[in-house]
Amino acid sequence: MAVEALAANGRSAAVHRWLDLYAPRLEEFPAGVEAVTDADWRSALGDPRRAADWIGYFGRRIAEQPWREVLTLWWPRLLPGMYGGSTHPVIRVGHAVRTLLAGEETGPRLTELAHGLGYWAARHHPVAGLVPTPGADSAAAALDAVAPVAKGEGGFPDRLGRVRSLPVWAAGVTDPAEARHRLTELVRAATHRYATHGHGDETMLVHAATAPNAVLRTLPALPEALWVPGLRAAWTASAAVTAMYAPDAPVACAPPGRITPEEVVERALAHGDEHVIKLTDTAMDFGDEQSLAAALRAVELSEPLR
Repeated sequence: MAVEALAANGRSAAVHRWLDLYAPRLEEFPAGVEAVTDADWRSALGDPRRAADWIGYFGRRIAEQPWREVLTLWWPRLLPGMYGGSTHPVIRVGHAVRTLLAGEETGPRLTELAHGLGYWAARHHPVAGLVPTPGADSAAAALDAVAPVAKGEGGFPDRLGRVRSLPVWAAGVTDPAEARHRLTELVRAATHRYATHGHGDETMLVHAATAPNAVLRTLPALPEALWVPGLRAAWTASAAVTAMYAPDAPVACAPPGRITPEEVVERALAHGDEHVIKLTDTAMDFGDEQSLAAALRAVELSEPLR
């Protein structure tokens, strides 16, 4: 994901050095359990032990038919479970799709999509039974209306289990073009919000922006009939992450000063943390002052890659 973000922002020459630094964090590829088939995939959905099986399944599917057809079939199946894996799977798919849409459909790019979809299927984790609460017309105001959950101990799954209600936003949208417009609004609002709500001990808050942006980046590869469900799932993910990781109070946002987007990308690259790079990549989709401030806030707060 970070490699794709660097390449998309004109920093391909830095990829190998970044990989050398990041490689020690990587785990060995897991062993397979049993091949996933079209007949039994439901029983394997959401089973993290089956990650290799799922990656193999999608590798075979994408080798046999156009990747867009595979994505179109599986998007509505996977979308309800985008909260598993701390939303990393959908983010990975979004990066893979952007690369495929931007250039040649090479073997490595198709393999990366298969890995992203497989990771998503293995980590599939739906959220149900959320009680709707009053929201707001704008995405920014709706995010402000999200009630924080009691943090306590535990990682993403434990905190997600404590989310019981979320504000209503964009629930009446039925037009695909409007869904894309509102999704763009959400990504911008969540990015801007990180400038005032980002805090050092909760890096995961960046996913309030990067997860819905992954959905937004995938829309052009999907039939328009799937855009509205994408908006709804993206809102739930962004709002849930906000509830789980928002600070007790916002901080004053320092203006970025006289700095260009290119300089912000350089700072993110020098910092090296994958979450910083991905949030900066999302911020570059807008490039306005508040987005740049959010990226710089992430650089300031996160532990650098060494």
